[in-house]
Amino acid sequence: MSFEVQELPDVIRIIVLLTLSKGTKMQKSQLMNRIDRVCTGYVCVENHDLDEAMKEMVAEGLIVDNEGTLQLTDEGARLGKEWQSLLLKKEPIIEVVAGLLDGSITGLVVVISELIAGLAPAIAAFAAFLTLAAVAITNFSSFLLGGITADLADMMTLQTLMNYSLSDIPDKTKRDKSLLLTKHLFTLLHKEISRSNIYAAMICGTTTFLAGSMPIIAYLALPRPFNIFSSLMIVATVVGVFLVRYRSKKTRVHWKVTLFETVAIVAIAVIASLILGGVA
Repeated sequence: MSFEVQELPDVIRIIVLLTLSKGTKMQKSQLMNRIDRVCTGYVCVENHDLDEAMKEMVAEGLIVDNEGTLQLTDEGARLGKEWQSLLLKKEPIIEVVAGLLDGSITGLVVVISELIAGLAPAIAAFAAFLTLAAVAITNFSSFLLGGITADLADMMTLQTLMNYSLSDIPDKTKRDKSLLLTKHLFTLLHKEISRSNIYAAMICGTTTFLAGSMPIIAYLALPRPFNIFSSLMIVATVVGVFLVRYRSKKTRVHWKVTLFETVAIVAIAVIASLILGGVA
């Protein structure tokens, strides 16, 4: 199955992939009820439409039909995950990268600032975690509001493209069914997007706080010079291992290129923050 959506069975197959993508088995009658709920009471899909889509998915090796019990194959599960990532943004890439990067930069800036200023431990701890909490909350709110806005805009664009493709179906009955099913499918997906963005915002905020708090705690808890060395090592480990490895894996770019980009961004951000802090 390709990502091209041109006929009614293609829309049905998307619903099947999303429904069965968690590895669950489902009777064909249950799947029909699920599609009926997507239609929200409208009769837009009939049993023969579902049977046609199921035959195509079995022929393509996407599902296994065991006497009416349906389950995704490995290839079907992989494709279902891709559709989830496309439609529901369930792959935590940007939020994890932003959390690790912003947290590491904040922690490093705080440690260097405290080292230069030489504040008392109590004041240093209060200022450090106040700064870190502000960055984490900012990331949370940015991903919550900005993410919902961006994802809904992307979904509207995708729905428009799918509707444009489905409008070429010669059979008016199938064309109307396809457009109606797509409309109700995206209505449900709009609700899922809000839930997914709440999770994304929580992941980003939590990752930011954890990535920034570890070097700060090490700096405040350990004696000199072990605190400085430990803090720098923690930041280097988070940036050089976890962040670079994660980015390289998700973007399929060689880790050396990713490492150079990441180190350059962290260095520029830290130097700029220290300069601005000194001017202020």
